[in-house]
Parts: sequence; structure tokens; C-alpha cells
Amino acid sequence: MTEDSTRAGFVALIGEPNAGKSTLLNRMVGAKVSIVTHKVQTTRARIRGIAMAGDSQIVFVDTPGLFRPRRRLDRAMVAAAWGGAADADITVLLIEAHRGLTEGVQAILDALKERGNPRVALAINKIDRVKAEELLALSQKLNEAYPFERTFMISAEKGYGCDDLKDWLAGELPEGPWLYPEDQIADLPLRMIAAEVTREKLTLRLHEELPYQLTVETEKWEERKDGSARIDQIIYVARDGHKGIILGKGGETLKAVGSQARADLMEFLERPVHLFLQVKVRPNWLEEKERFTEMGLDWKDGN
Repeated sequence: MTEDSTRAGFVALIGEPNAGKSTLLNRMVGAKVSIVTHKVQTTRARIRGIAMAGDSQIVFVDTPGLFRPRRRLDRAMVAAAWGGAADADITVLLIEAHRGLTEGVQAILDALKERGNPRVALAINKIDRVKAEELLALSQKLNEAYPFERTFMISAEKGYGCDDLKDWLAGELPEGPWLYPEDQIADLPLRMIAAEVTREKLTLRLHEELPYQLTVETEKWEERKDGSARIDQIIYVARDGHKGIILGKGGETLKAVGSQARADLMEFLERPVHLFLQVKVRPNWLEEKERFTEMGLDWKDGN
């Protein structure tokens, strides 16, 4: 294959929290690289998933959901989201069909106009939740609010319309050599992916019980001679009370989380995994620069 016939570039997925960005990324890439849960605000770092479509390599920048930042962590996440959009060849704004043109979506549209992102496509997600006539009216309303290059009706969860979006992106990227080896799924270090998998299981298991004041770090990664991997992780929480919630009665919750995370990691790495989890209380982790670096975010000065 010659360089002349190949295309490659970056696509940023932006939208409000829970719009379905991570689900779409996983659908496009075909591997679980970005944490997917029903809780808002769970994607923290700019995870890039790589999708192949014909002779094109689409590198997705999966951004945290855009929302009004309150804490330092929030500011870092929003900065990462806009940073992803600024670096991309094409930006895809994902909105939820049943929620429509919300205040949050309007704020994103205003920011897009202000920033002058040159190529923006619209993907209306979760189309199975509304009637066809509502979809058409919403599409018209959104296209009047912003000059989108193309509009796609999709269901990231069920896969409807995703191939059309992927094919269009593949044809629109700049001509040039591929940016990554064909077999590389994500450029996020494996340590960080492993931590995201465990954090996803914690979030799903604990639902509303645990606030966002929790992070998982992969402390050690040891490749064993028998081909397996030993992974040691620390779950940092801000308060003693949170530690008890994560451990559960007789350590049952932590055991279940570890078992589910290990199963996912074995599937992802395609080899045996020995996963060891510890819970530590670190009251000020939300204000520690090292934690941000570990999550692939930039430290934002100010309170």
C-alpha cells in the first residue's frame, strides 16, 4: 500500500457528559479503550482509539464531557476536551436525541463559533428513543444554530448509523501515511488503561454511593516468564468512610470489582492477568499535581 492511497488524521468526539462519546469510540474501534458507565463525567483523560476503515486510519480523541467546571479537576477535564477538539482534523459533536438542544449544547455551539473549529459534523445519538418527526425537527433546529458539515443519526449502543459516520470520516481525513502501527489500539499507556478498567468497575458497582473523589493508579506492572502479567493497583479515596464503601462487607465489594476488572483485562490483553488491589486514603489527592499527570491531564492553576 502506497502513502498516496492512505489517509490518516485525528477526530475529536465532543459533547455533554453522558452523550455517548465513549460508547461510540468503543463501537468504532471495536475494543474497550474508554471507560463506559451510566454515571456522568467518567472519561478523564484524552484516550485515543484507532479505527481502520479501508485505507484510512482514524485516530479518535475521546474527550471528557464538556460542562461548567467547578473544581481544579473539572477545569483540567474541560481544558482536555477543548484541547482535543483544537488538535483534530474533524470534530464530531454528539448530542442525545431525547434531550435535544439543551443549555449545555448551546454553550458548546457558542464555544465552537468562538473558537472557529473549521470542520464540525453533528451526530444525533440515541435515536431509538424518539420519533422520526422529532428527529427531523431537531436536526433542522441544530443545523440552523450551527453550520455543521454533515449530520448523522446514530445509536452508538446499538450500532445504527455508525458505519456511515465512520465511512464518511475515513474519506474526509487528509491523505498521508498512517500515524500508528496497524495493530495498536490506543496510545494510552497500558498502565492507564488498566487503571481505567478498574475505575469503571468501581463506578458501576457503587453507583451513587461514591463521589468522584476516587482515582485508580497502576503502581506496578510485571511481565512474568509464563506470559502472564501481574498488575498492582492502588485505589485512592479522599475519606476513611469511602474506604469502607469500596471494601464492602468482609472485603466482598473489592473482591467482586477485582474479579470483573481482571476478566476485562484478560480479554483486552489476551493473556492471563493477576490483579492486586489496595485502597488508600489520601485526603488531598484532588489537589495533587502527580495525580493529574497520572491521569494524562494538565494541571490548571487556581482554586
